Amino acid sequence: MQATSAGAQTDSTAPRALIVYAHPQHQHSYGNRELLAAVQGLEQVTVHDLYEEYPDFHIDVAREQELLLSHDLIIFQFPLYWYSAPALLKEWQDRVFDFGFAYGQNVQQEQQSQALAGKALWLAVTAGGPVNSFREEGISRRPLSDYLLPFEQSAALCDMRYLEPFAVYRIRKLTKPYLQERAEEYRAALLQHLRDLSNRPSQENADA
Repeated sequence: MQATSAGAQTDSTAPRALIVYAHPQHQHSYGNRELLAAVQGLEQVTVHDLYEEYPDFHIDVAREQELLLSHDLIIFQFPLYWYSAPALLKEWQDRVFDFGFAYGQNVQQEQQSQALAGKALWLAVTAGGPVNSFREEGISRRPLSDYLLPFEQSAALCDMRYLEPFAVYRIRKLTKPYLQERAEEYRAALLQHLRDLSNRPSQENADA
């Protein structure tokens, strides 16, 4: 799968979304391939496949940071692996969300200086278990949101807005029609987030 980007923009000021996609077995992924197909080719959306780009885990940090700077909505799309993200996405976070770039103290101004401040972070997560397994009485013992808390806290540290995650449960057992419905929901939610970002500056000015 090749990464796709809306290179020619009809409006250079329109918000842009970067999908940081991390699936070690994309070709065998029934669910994530369907989700990704629903949003690939959308205007203002760049799809960035980490496992295709960095099979050796040697991440070009400067390039990745430039990608982040040129987008407004950052989306992590990944399958839940042992209640966390796949290894390459974790390595990517460790390297790219670096001190002095994504977070850190500006000693002279005595305030946080963050390159990602004001951007939005949204997770699109697939899980093998059913939704009922993610509760106190279920096998996972906690809601999915609890396992995603490190992402929420990372967003807070970087002064990013953390959006409610998009989750698809029981991903390997879904029927084709239902999965297609969820894929369309994913597409619609992504487009709505971009519209919200487009309207946000005017709303903030109106409130000022």
